Amino acid sequence: MAVLKVKFTKTKRDKLAQILWILNWVSVVSGIILFSLGLFLKIEIKKRNEVMAKGDINSVPNMLISVGVIACIINFLGGKICYDCSDVNKFSRWKLVMLPYIVCTFCFTFCILVGALMCYTMRNELEESLYLGLRDAIKFYKDTDIPGRCFLKKTVDLLQIGFRCCGNNGFRDWFEIQWVSPRYLNMASKEVLDRLKSNVDGKFLVDGVPFSCCNPSSPRPCIQYQLTNNSAHYNYDFLTEELNIWTKGCREALLDYYTDIMRSIGIAALLIWLFELSVLLGVRYLQTAMKNVLLLGDLEGESDGWLLENSFVETAKYNINIIKNLGKANQISTVSSMNDPNIDVQITDCGKNNVTTKSIPAAR
Repeated sequence: MAVLKVKFTKTKRDKLAQILWILNWVSVVSGIILFSLGLFLKIEIKKRNEVMAKGDINSVPNMLISVGVIACIINFLGGKICYDCSDVNKFSRWKLVMLPYIVCTFCFTFCILVGALMCYTMRNELEESLYLGLRDAIKFYKDTDIPGRCFLKKTVDLLQIGFRCCGNNGFRDWFEIQWVSPRYLNMASKEVLDRLKSNVDGKFLVDGVPFSCCNPSSPRPCIQYQLTNNSAHYNYDFLTEELNIWTKGCREALLDYYTDIMRSIGIAALLIWLFELSVLLGVRYLQTAMKNVLLLGDLEGESDGWLLENSFVETAKYNINIIKNLGKANQISTVSSMNDPNIDVQITDCGKNNVTTKSIPAAR
């Protein structure tokens, strides 16, 4: 029994073809939107590429860009097919193409769904990439004279100012690295030499942060040095007073920023997927209705349209049997040639009896 069978008159078939023609052009626009969203996400990721480790974080924007291009091509072809389906004579040229087209479109709509879900599963990969990238960027913050790294100080400072963050996980990350360039250290100072000798790696470590960590909205002048020394500042308590530097880590700030973008893109992709799926269902109804018109021979009469000609179970079994039997027609039997019916067939002559067969003499 057919699934979701609907009866169509000629007027309904024509209206369905016209509506689907319009919706396919709307789908072309939705493909352009998907392409634009993927391109926007790719550009946003590229902007922070210097503080991200290399990985598969571009898989989502590349997926959206590819799906958007395919959407434009498929829906443009679908618009042409639906436009011709308003005329039975023109439909004949598409009769053999429509079913493969519907199958390809179904696979394509599934790719849109995958792209939408990837926007929500990308967070873990992005978090790891940001953690490793920011760790290296902060580590090389002091290397302003080394080619290939001299830009990182400016990059990190602009990042901390723009996103109101400090460090990788927080401002304490700056306590664990030497972020002051050696060219600005006075090696004649006893304090500097003591700090260099106070740790195994010989780094100049201070309980301070770069100026870009300062919160300009704070009423108190920024305290960026000796943050943990209460006696170094008047009326200051490190443990109880709210610091006038950004306390949020840049990894968390960037992760929240990209998560909001990907959540919005994911919602848009899901809506486009639902729209594409509804258009696909309409094309399926149109294809089956037009096919049944040709079978009935009455071009002006009514015809049935459906999603599946048989039930879901029967359709599944039929497709499974097709997959199982693929290639069996071309298989070569490995059984001995004695069992092949085309070998050693006795030839008889209707006009002669006692026909003898020649045998190859055995070698002596």
